[in-house]
Amino acid sequence: MTLSNTLPSHSFPLEPTVLKRWTVQDYHRMSEVGILAPNERTELIAGHITLMVAKGTAHVTSLHLLANTLRDLLGSTALIRTQDPIQLDDFSEPEPDLAIVKGNILDYADHHPCPRDVLLVVEVADSTLKQDCEIKDKLYAQAGIPEYWVLDLKNRQLHIFRNPTATSYTSHLILTEPNEVSPLEFPHLTLTLSDLLPPVY
Repeated sequence: MTLSNTLPSHSFPLEPTVLKRWTVQDYHRMSEVGILAPNERTELIAGHITLMVAKGTAHVTSLHLLANTLRDLLGSTALIRTQDPIQLDDFSEPEPDLAIVKGNILDYADHHPCPRDVLLVVEVADSTLKQDCEIKDKLYAQAGIPEYWVLDLKNRQLHIFRNPTATSYTSHLILTEPNEVSPLEFPHLTLTLSDLLPPVY
């Protein structure tokens, strides 16, 4: 008798109350003992380990454009981190595409940035727009991140979330080309949306 390796076509929804919530400590331990493979890109969201979507060329291009632009504008004023963990609480350690955090790289030699360190979080969305705008927005708001952006590649728009509360952001603006935006923490800096998006051929 052999067992099939294929997943069944039907699914069985489970109540959230019967699901195990993993802590950040559990999550790190899984990596240390090899339960999570080194080549698997995962993040911990509200106690659940989620697989991260593979990045397309447009995603990579936009992230480089954004990171390079911010580094040129900010210099050593703040630290730009790309696709690195931030620990929001005991149950969430996402790896946003970009985060502007206080201080310098050595300030985080023994820990990941936490909410009080984070000035801006940015996710680049090609196939993840719904998750980024309807799940992660609440996660970052509840952690008190002052500003959260979602760069929507398909529609060439920038979603700007501000004014976090205990449940969500109370301000959600959508910027279209060729408009400009300034981060809340750096109002003297101006970014043009078109400069952050791949060219249209």
